[in-house]
Amino acid sequence: MNPKIVIRNETYNDVRAITEVTIAAFKTLEISNHTEQFIIEALRAAKALTVSLVAETDGRVIGHIAFSPVTISDGTPNWYGLGPVSVLPEHQRKGIGKALIKEGLSRLKDMNAQGCCLVGHPDYYRKFGFKNMSGLVHDGVPQEFFFALSFDGHTPQGNVAFHEGFKADGQQKGAGDALQHA
Repeated sequence: MNPKIVIRNETYNDVRAITEVTIAAFKTLEISNHTEQFIIEALRAAKALTVSLVAETDGRVIGHIAFSPVTISDGTPNWYGLGPVSVLPEHQRKGIGKALIKEGLSRLKDMNAQGCCLVGHPDYYRKFGFKNMSGLVHDGVPQEFFFALSFDGHTPQGNVAFHEGFKADGQQKGAGDALQHA
């Protein structure tokens, strides 16, 4: 990875750049509904961005990752969802996404989180220790694309629900609009 990359917490001044990075990162991805920027806005407006990090080089935001709380039907607390994670296309495949994921997971562990889950590409997330866990599901998502990583050795059982912000599609009016036009 380029040593000039800085991973840090997002600030208010990063909001527009995060939106631009997210749109660019998902623009050509066929499996995307292209709502990721609205999801981040909704999570931010709901104060549900537990960890929100940017990757920056030469003062320019080139990547972003979000972590937000999830609920599990068995009542297991302190689990989080990873995503979206975005890196500008010209900076992809250089270790920036990997650095964002590692730093985000480290910060979750420092907060005494019990685990993290995500919907993602099987070949990518396994290298971080994520696994398909029997008995832990996310409705509507094939098991091979739903991953979890327990930090404390306990594997919850049940249905995982991501924050309501993941339903955002840009049609809602609210706090996110004020940020977008600020």
